[in-house]
Amino acid sequence: DEPKIDNSTQEPMNCTNHTAYVQCLPAPNITCKDHLGIEKIFTGHEVGFYKPIACRNVNGYSYKVAVALSLFLGWLGADRFYLGYPALGLLKFCTVGFCGIGSLIDFILISMQIVGPSDGSSYIIDYYGARLTRLTITNATFRKMQTYP
Repeated sequence: DEPKIDNSTQEPMNCTNHTAYVQCLPAPNITCKDHLGIEKIFTGHEVGFYKPIACRNVNGYSYKVAVALSLFLGWLGADRFYLGYPALGLLKFCTVGFCGIGSLIDFILISMQIVGPSDGSSYIIDYYGARLTRLTITNATFRKMQTYP
């Protein structure tokens, strides 16, 4: 099943530690064995297991509002005040958006979701909207050794 989406956060319900769980219903007449070897025949109406899906931490900062503030009032620093950067907002206000160049750069950075809220949370973006996923390399990442001819 598709996850149930919270209207206020646009994230799956019961999102904790960047993970939410979705019910998975096996097809009718599927027989499965559990870890003890006990067979169970599913009718298609009971939950077989819960699939973990990734979700994001949001704290009320809307992506649409941030982009609109950056586009229309960026030269006054309203976008930076909204995102929780009061020092940069005041600096942009006093310099009229660094003579327009800083406003343009901030608009690009906010619309590309490079600059986000100061508390480290993510923007509220529609669940099927234009979300960006950052790729990272961790210790669990498989690295293929490069061979030289």
